[in-house]
Amino acid sequence: MDKFRMMFQFLQSNQESFMNGICGIMALASAQLYSAFEFSCPCLPEYNYAYGIGILVIPPIWFFLLGFVLNNNVSMLAEEWRRPAGKRKKDPTVLRYMLCSISQRSLIAPVVWISVTLMDGKSFLCAFSITLDVNQFGNKSNHGLSDADLEKLLAKIPCKHIFDGHEIISRDAASRYLRCVSQAFGWLFLLLLTFLAFMVRAIRPCFTQAAFLKTKYWSHYIDIERKMFDETCTEHAKSFAKVCIQQYFESISGEMCGFHSQRAHKDDGDDEEDKRKSDTEKLLGIRAQDDMNKVLWNWHTCKPSLDLKKDPPINGDANANGFMNGSVHHAHAPPKKEWVTYYSKV
Repeated sequence: MDKFRMMFQFLQSNQESFMNGICGIMALASAQLYSAFEFSCPCLPEYNYAYGIGILVIPPIWFFLLGFVLNNNVSMLAEEWRRPAGKRKKDPTVLRYMLCSISQRSLIAPVVWISVTLMDGKSFLCAFSITLDVNQFGNKSNHGLSDADLEKLLAKIPCKHIFDGHEIISRDAASRYLRCVSQAFGWLFLLLLTFLAFMVRAIRPCFTQAAFLKTKYWSHYIDIERKMFDETCTEHAKSFAKVCIQQYFESISGEMCGFHSQRAHKDDGDDEEDKRKSDTEKLLGIRAQDDMNKVLWNWHTCKPSLDLKKDPPINGDANANGFMNGSVHHAHAPPKKEWVTYYSKV
C-alpha cells in the first residue's frame, strides 16, 4: 500500500512529465493500432468515400477526446470556468492558456494517426478511386460500359481479389498514382504543422513576456492550490475520523481506558498525548460536520482573495469561524507599542 501511495505522490508531483509521457504513449499506440488495424474497403461506389474519409477522420477525433479525458487538468479548467467569482476574479487569459496547453498535448496522437494514414495511402485510395480518369490509365472509348458500371469497376480498384477490369484500366498504375497523391498530402500535412510550430516558437519571444509569465504562473498556482486543498482535506478527514473514533471508544469503555492508563508507562502516555494533540491541531478548529460543510461550500462559492496578510490568524480559527458563522471575524490585532518620550532640559 505504501508503494502505491509513493507512486501516486510521485505522479502528482511530476504531473506535467507524466502527461507528456501519456501523450507519447498515445502517439505510439495510434501508430501500432493502425498497423494492427485490418483495412477492408467495401469496394462499392456508395460506401468507398465514406469509409475512406471515416478512417482518416474519426479515429483522430477519438484520440483527441481521449487526450482530454486522460488529462487531469480538464476538470480543473471546467471548475475554474464555472466557479462563482466571489472574492477572486477569473482571468480569461489563464483559462485560455490552460485550454491551449491541454489541446496541444491532445493533438499529438491525432496528428500521428493522420500522418501514418496518409503515408500508407489505403484510405485515400479507397475514398478517391471513383474519381479516376480512365483516359489516363486505360481505354475509355472501347470499354462499352455505362457510367454506373464504370463506377462499380473503379470502386473495385482497392480490392485486387475482385477486380476484373484489367483490359479497361490498369489497376497497378491507378493505385500507385493515388498512393503517391496520398503521400504528397501526408508530407504537406507534416510540413504545414512543422511550419506552424516553428512560427509559434519564433513569434512568441517577439511579444511581451510579462503577460505570458503571468498566465503561466497563475495556471500553475491554480493547479498547486487544488492539490494542496485536497491534501489538507485528506489530512483533516483522517484526523477527524481518528479523534471521532477515539472519543467513541472512550465514551463506551471509559473504565477500561482508565484501568489501562494506570498500568501504562508514563512515556507511553506522553506519546499518546502528543499524538492526540497533533491530531487535534490538524482539525484547525473545525470539529463539527455542519461546520465542515459550510467551509467547503464557502471555498467553492467564495474563494479567498489572493492578498496575503503579514499576520495570519493562528490555526485558521478566526478565518474558519468567520466562514462558519456567516460573518468574517478579524484576526487579533497585534498589541500596540507603547512609545516613551524623554525630555531633556539641556
